[in-house]
Amino acid sequence: MNSAKIRPEHLERAAYIYVRQSTATQVQDNLESQRRQYEFADYARSLGWARVEVIDDDLGRSGSGRVERPGFQRVVSAVCLEEVGGVFAIEASRLARNNRDWHHLVDLCGLTSTLLIDADGIYDPREFNDRLLLGLKGTMSEWELGVMRQRSLEALRQKAERGELYTTVPIGFLRTRDDRCELDPDRRIQESLRLIFEKFEELGSMRQVLLWFREEKVEVPAVEYGPFGRSVVWKLPVYNSVHNVLTNPIYAGAYAYGRTKTETSVTGGSAYRRSGITVPQEKWAVLIPDHHEGYIDWDAYQANQKRIGENAQMKGLMSRGAPRNGASLLAGLLRCRRCGRRLHVTYTGSAGRVVRYSCRGAAINHGAGSCIGFGGLAVDRAVEQAIFSVIEPGAIEAALQASEDAKAVQRRALEVLDLKLEQARYETERARRQYHAVDPENRLVAAELERRWNQALEMLGALEREHAVLESEGEKGPKTIDREALLQLAEDLPEVWHDARADMRLKKRIVRTLIEEILVDVDEEASRVQLIVRWAGGLHSRLSVKKRRPGQHRHTTDRSVVKIVRELATLLPDGQIARVLNRLGLRTGRGNSWNQGRVVSLRNYNRIPVYNAQAAEREGLLTLEQAAAALDVSPTVVRKLLGRGILAGRQVVPYAPWIIRAQDLEKAEVQQYVRRVQEGKNRPQTGDLEQLSVIDTDT
Repeated sequence: MNSAKIRPEHLERAAYIYVRQSTATQVQDNLESQRRQYEFADYARSLGWARVEVIDDDLGRSGSGRVERPGFQRVVSAVCLEEVGGVFAIEASRLARNNRDWHHLVDLCGLTSTLLIDADGIYDPREFNDRLLLGLKGTMSEWELGVMRQRSLEALRQKAERGELYTTVPIGFLRTRDDRCELDPDRRIQESLRLIFEKFEELGSMRQVLLWFREEKVEVPAVEYGPFGRSVVWKLPVYNSVHNVLTNPIYAGAYAYGRTKTETSVTGGSAYRRSGITVPQEKWAVLIPDHHEGYIDWDAYQANQKRIGENAQMKGLMSRGAPRNGASLLAGLLRCRRCGRRLHVTYTGSAGRVVRYSCRGAAINHGAGSCIGFGGLAVDRAVEQAIFSVIEPGAIEAALQASEDAKAVQRRALEVLDLKLEQARYETERARRQYHAVDPENRLVAAELERRWNQALEMLGALEREHAVLESEGEKGPKTIDREALLQLAEDLPEVWHDARADMRLKKRIVRTLIEEILVDVDEEASRVQLIVRWAGGLHSRLSVKKRRPGQHRHTTDRSVVKIVRELATLLPDGQIARVLNRLGLRTGRGNSWNQGRVVSLRNYNRIPVYNAQAAEREGLLTLEQAAAALDVSPTVVRKLLGRGILAGRQVVPYAPWIIRAQDLEKAEVQQYVRRVQEGKNRPQTGDLEQLSVIDTDT
């Protein structure tokens, strides 16, 4: 090796020994390469350098330029400050695997008169031949990396296309020696994973599944990797545990490759890599259904992914969102016929329970006005009635199935506990055998094994008590299905539906099972909400719901009642008006009976004047009793005059007083009838010649 290129000005500076290996595995296993690189420090001293700096900050970091290399940056900075006389590396690929970093370093070394030294020679970048050789070494290093990467990726791709590429397998599966995937033979693990899928089918939400497992304290298995390899631990689940099981296609018996990808972006002049980016299913590199035995079938997996996508919030125009406890029955199902956006739900009222639907997408995104808006109560009730008409024929079967499902859930919980109890018995017996197998003289080990045995016995006792409680609860439940009771339940379905104890999430799931979406528009002129319901089977139906005008609400008193009160207020005081309304069976907007205070409130709200006897007298309006007093006859006589049409009068509603004008009492026919009555009122009454008799006068 020619050392004539090393001059005194080089030796006055420091020698930098750059040590790098690409991966953590190489750092751990390729110890010979490390040793050779560190030996370059002795080599630098043998060439005459007194100050030697070893830069090994980049051990385990790639030299492709896609990750930060603080050690390489230290070398570059020192070269720029003219503190380095020579940069040592075992070969060019250790300094850089890309031409950008390599040529940048070569240029800086040429400007600062710094040597580059590897196992093959000493190079001065200021000399043309050395610079040419260094350029070729950098190009070959980058080409070598590209070839290795291409070979590796192609080998992985071909193995994946055969369905044999496995890095790790999730919990519930084991990898065989011939690169196959099979179910874990542990029945407890299998039943726990199947329970996750069953609860998701029942509850319809990953979060609800998580809450159920944690509330019931049902543990699920998880994989841990330690110094002794792969092991299974049992613990309460977290959200990611449930999500990974429900979204991984391996549990549906399918082999998938390319579900995630890695993207590289440039930020601040540096390259950053983001891994784990989800790829849509249609863009997966490899998908092989029915590849191995799974926990669910492929159709069930696809249905689960669709439901999970619909449960997500803020994921598109028609993402339904997961069913929640809010009072809005149709949240996530309504779509505006004008702009195609999903309608928003808001709650108003003093208690925040009044539902209102509105299309605010354009207002939020573009600052435009809202398309439509309407109260939700009437629309929800109309859709409820449509649903009742659909599910009524199968209500009995649904009720029977609900009873069977409740028993099935209890049986599944007992089965899971049976498996847990079986494993606890095995662990207890294993601890017992270990304790009896130890040498009694070795008290340190014997004491620890005795503690483990006692701990296993305590856990076994707790599980046996829990099992006994659950078993006794099952024995207390109904042994047979009461079909008559379920028949009554089916007939009272609307009452059960509107019961305050009914779970709103369950009702929303029923609605979403039957209805795909509802297109809605508002006819402002007719004041009606027009709905097009698209049912799950593909059929469509139309609904038209009356839209309340401003100021109206569900507790508004009927307009016909207001009209009656307006007319009665000219004749009667408020207390008598209340009695008339009650005799007619009329109710307030909230369904209450009438009293004087409620009549006053209604009058004030509708600006109806209070009864004024003097005003009625001035207008010449009389009641039946007042007319009788004016004519000096009994009310019965006046009623006959009204009935025979001799006297004109008007009655607003049945049970309301008659309205008679005073001037009508002066008519001749009325006065003549009154005189006849008054003249004959003290005489014995004679029979009416037209009246039929039940006595036969011919005999």
